[in-house]
Amino acid sequence: MIQNDQELRATQERMTYFAGLVAQFRVTTSPSEFELMASGYLAEIEKMHAEVMGYLRRHSSAPAPAEVA
Repeated sequence: MIQNDQELRATQERMTYFAGLVAQFRVTTSPSEFELMASGYLAEIEKMHAEVMGYLRRHSSAPAPAEVA
């Protein structure tokens, strides 16, 4: 869970890096290899995107939600 703007930027940079890898896989691998290589990165991008959206939906004055154990 993203707690502050520094973590937001780090997550966005990680998403960009992973998206670049997937874009590279699209042109450098066979179709069967692409699915195997890209699926984990795409799942992680989706997870990080959800975290970014959750963070951006909160006003800066709102406290961060407690993490679920």
